[in-house]
Amino acid sequence: MSLTEARFHDLVDATQQALEDLFDEADLDLDMENSAGILTIKFEDGAQLIFSRQEPLRQLWLADKSGGFHFDYDEANGKWTCEKSEELLGEMLERIVWERAGVKLDFEEI
Repeated sequence: MSLTEARFHDLVDATQQALEDLFDEADLDLDMENSAGILTIKFEDGAQLIFSRQEPLRQLWLADKSGGFHFDYDEANGKWTCEKSEELLGEMLERIVWERAGVKLDFEEI
């Protein structure tokens, strides 16, 4: 069953806010910007994570220097899941942040 437009936006907003909170609390040298529904995380080395919503597809997209990833929301487990690899968003972010910043953050709730 497809997400309603309102539910989709609520989920993306909540996810982006949770990410902002998590990165705010982390002791990392980074910049964050949330503008027009696009959340950009800029690491000290210039690498960026860009989270955007793709409303027609009801997907959350993540752009990273390693590629672009499209996530569908799985209502059954309450998590964003990569459409190609089936990796959870939190698992992918844990790996990416470790690679970019050498810090292990807990994205379990994302």
